[in-house]
Amino acid sequence: MKNIMCVFGTRPEAIKVCPLILELKKREGLHVTVCVTAQHRQMLDQVLDTFQIVPDYDLNIMQERQTLFDITQSILTLLRGVLEKEKPDVVLVHGDTSTAFAAALACFYMQIPVGHVEAGLRTYDIYSPFPEEFNREAVGIIARYNFAPTTRSRDNLLREGKKAETIFVTGNTVIDAMRHTVREDYTHPELDWVGDSKLIFITAHRRENLGEPMHHMFRAIRRVLEEHPDCKAIYPIHMNPAVRRVAEEELAGCDRIHIIEPIEVFDCHNFEARSYLCLTDSGGIQEECPSYGVPVLVMRDTTERPEGLDAGTLRLVGTDEARIYNTFKLLLEDREEYKSMSNACNPYGDGHACERIADILEGKEFTPWIAG
Repeated sequence: MKNIMCVFGTRPEAIKVCPLILELKKREGLHVTVCVTAQHRQMLDQVLDTFQIVPDYDLNIMQERQTLFDITQSILTLLRGVLEKEKPDVVLVHGDTSTAFAAALACFYMQIPVGHVEAGLRTYDIYSPFPEEFNREAVGIIARYNFAPTTRSRDNLLREGKKAETIFVTGNTVIDAMRHTVREDYTHPELDWVGDSKLIFITAHRRENLGEPMHHMFRAIRRVLEEHPDCKAIYPIHMNPAVRRVAEEELAGCDRIHIIEPIEVFDCHNFEARSYLCLTDSGGIQEECPSYGVPVLVMRDTTERPEGLDAGTLRLVGTDEARIYNTFKLLLEDREEYKSMSNACNPYGDGHACERIADILEGKEFTPWIAG
């Protein structure tokens, strides 16, 4: 029996790894061990509760005002003992977090094979997003199994010299996650507040957007909302005090936006499914919203998910106030522009990525996923 360990620590990782864990646990040929670092604590626990997953190991590293130095050092030190005890055949890490990087590095030091879920995403600007672009490239150097969500991700890895036999196009596990979470009969007090208005769903937290860029983002959003009384916005705010400070300065007193505490993945997916439009600097939402026909304005200068740009589900608007304002306003006022985005095909998956990854780890025959 093959011993598979899954290591993750943040809310975005958990959303995409938990459905994979559930699938792996169904397989008779696999033994699954779950180790969380708790790089995020409260937001991670929300997702674990939603999927009813209890970790075998909890490194519980989160501390107030932790730095990248703190995170990396703590994971390397604490994970070593877990790996020595469990002796996994393969360790699965996800995406581009500091947890993924540090866990992969620990496995490299101990010569344990790494499987990289969501491999091959690139901006090729090592500081954008920071530190995620470095993290995913570094994990890619180490990984024995590269589970690429799309053919473009696969092509990135091939150009970098990865062996073709180590790359598997599976689709993105986040699409699988939504099969567990979205409900037709879902209700929430915030949705009652929105009523018949168009729901604008907002997320904003990225490290490189802190400070002036975030001021510009929020000013543009507020201007558009105040000009469009048929819209209401919900913004589940990040725990980062720096984000909260800017939001208070720019959005306080606007009666068309509700700033609420972070919500569970179950709520997040159901809010997205009922949205008219999403503005975000997140990564996962770029993949999730197109599944519901919800256009996404990406408030970043680069994206490692260009498939959505090519398909027309995303538009890159950066952090310039005028550009965000004009594009947001256009999609609210021009029905054809909105329709072209909302009807575009989701290029990120078909809801069966976890099954494909489990098949590969079991040594079964594998058929790559192809969009469209």
